[in-house]
Amino acid sequence: MKTATRRLALWRSDLVDGVCAVPEECVGFLRDRAAISVVLEHRARGRTATRPVFESTLREDVEWQLTGLAWPLDLHPGVLVTVVWPVGKAEVLVRTTALDEPINVDGINYFHEYDPKVVTREFEAGPSNRGRVLAAVRKQGRVFEDGSAVLAEAGLAAQTGLGRGAKAAFLLRNAVDQLIREGYLTRVEGSVESSGYPWYPAVAGQKPVSMLFYAPLVEPADPDDDEASERRDHLVNGFVRKLPPGAHASEKQITLHEQVDGKPLEPGYTYVKKHHRGTSS
Repeated sequence: MKTATRRLALWRSDLVDGVCAVPEECVGFLRDRAAISVVLEHRARGRTATRPVFESTLREDVEWQLTGLAWPLDLHPGVLVTVVWPVGKAEVLVRTTALDEPINVDGINYFHEYDPKVVTREFEAGPSNRGRVLAAVRKQGRVFEDGSAVLAEAGLAAQTGLGRGAKAAFLLRNAVDQLIREGYLTRVEGSVESSGYPWYPAVAGQKPVSMLFYAPLVEPADPDDDEASERRDHLVNGFVRKLPPGAHASEKQITLHEQVDGKPLEPGYTYVKKHHRGTSS
């Protein structure tokens, strides 16, 4: 049977509104249908096979979308879905793909394949100063394929909305320092082209600037831990975190890791010691 297929990442608005974009090939056939059957093939928490069916219609909002879906609660922004339309049928199949092993990305459990760039962009910031700083880097910075991001530190005050003056500068500096201590951010030397577009590593001939580099913390997840995404104030054990290209751990961090773990720290990684972490949002 001939099919039209599209693979895409779900954004937060898709999950909240219960919608999903479709292959362009199906629009002409399905847009005037009063009812479209949507079958969701999904393994709950990457384990139990489920196959709910929804009655849907198409609507146009920037692009054509299926409506009336109820996305499972174990799906988070950035998760990838494959949308398949059997040509000539009033039916659409939507599939998630379970990971071999669940992973935790900065405190959020992912059980299915995802797009790291969307996960970074879809960070939901709260009112705290550190949350606003981290959101600025992840939402306004340049995001790379692995989900890491860079933003020129000089423009941070404007991006966070913390205001001007000595007090605002003090609060901003404290928030940045806290995020660096917690292993969320690293200071690096990058560059910007004439338009202001950031580059990292720095490009010869461009203006050198100090940047803040964010790299997602990806680690194995406990598939039975329902509270992993809800911890907002807790003690974080020491952990190894990947550094941006060309960066090196300090002698202090290398020594500390050897004292705690008993073995050398691998090149390209740093050690973040045990600390108390408040809300990152």
